[in-house]
Amino acid sequence: MMLDLGVPKEFRGLLKLGTCSWKYDSWKGLVYEPGKAYRPDDYLPDYARHLDSVEVDQWFWSLFPGGLRLPDPAVVKRYAKSVPDGFVFTVKAPNALTLTHHYAKQPPPHADLAGKPNPAFLDQDLLRRFLDTLSPLRSKLGPIMFQFEYLNKQKMPSKEAFFERFGAFIEKAPKGYPYALEIRNPNYYSPAFFDFLGKHGIGFVYLDGYYMPPIGEVFEKFQPGTPSFQVIRLHGGDRLEIEGETGEVWNRIVAPKPGGLKAAAKIVRANAKKRILTYLNLNNHFEGSAPLSLRRFLDVLAGKKIDEPPI
Repeated sequence: MMLDLGVPKEFRGLLKLGTCSWKYDSWKGLVYEPGKAYRPDDYLPDYARHLDSVEVDQWFWSLFPGGLRLPDPAVVKRYAKSVPDGFVFTVKAPNALTLTHHYAKQPPPHADLAGKPNPAFLDQDLLRRFLDTLSPLRSKLGPIMFQFEYLNKQKMPSKEAFFERFGAFIEKAPKGYPYALEIRNPNYYSPAFFDFLGKHGIGFVYLDGYYMPPIGEVFEKFQPGTPSFQVIRLHGGDRLEIEGETGEVWNRIVAPKPGGLKAAAKIVRANAKKRILTYLNLNNHFEGSAPLSLRRFLDVLAGKKIDEPPI
């Protein structure tokens, strides 16, 4: 049965629902037509009939031993033409901008790069080039999310040093784009961290997964009020474990997480009262099926009980 994933009236204009990527044949009957043979470019137009936002992860992977890789302009144009006005893409900035060092494992003949400093880290010219490639999406472009890995002291001496580096970078970034920050070191969370985001007009990214504290705890402890928007990314735990459970067929709930959905709904409600726009991006790895998790989230938002996965 195809899912109705529309945003309730009282949250329209204050909540954008989306998934992390969209090319999943196993979503037939949920988002896609059961009897239709889909080519790669067929999914997005059908997806946009049900949801008004999507996260683009593919352009994050940009730092390769052979050099930097930016989005293919033809692909960007195709995405822009595939969705209606009002649809929004949330985009992860290239990891070439957010990795302090090259990855520790490098394939031959590039072993000498392993663990070496990344010269493109927080490079202004690279950011401008990246945004230029996204120009066909301009009217449909939501948050540009800077996702940082776990920053240990070898990669970043302190959170104060990070605030100085990233603050200087974002101050010089092209204006008119909504920038957001996802950090993966829980020790960075502090009043100073959220003051930093507010000072620079940066949206906060709540992250469920990757050993970060539960988003509900973060909300209760810090009450983030970053500027006019926030992002909630529900990713879940061990990817390999849930991939083993599902066989990478993403059409059922196998690891229900009602607590995470309830926390997300609480944040959305609080943000709506403050007229803060929330982008909710849900991953298949969260419970086993992003579309079904979105349906469960909407049930929670409506005050329904969802402790047990749907049959």
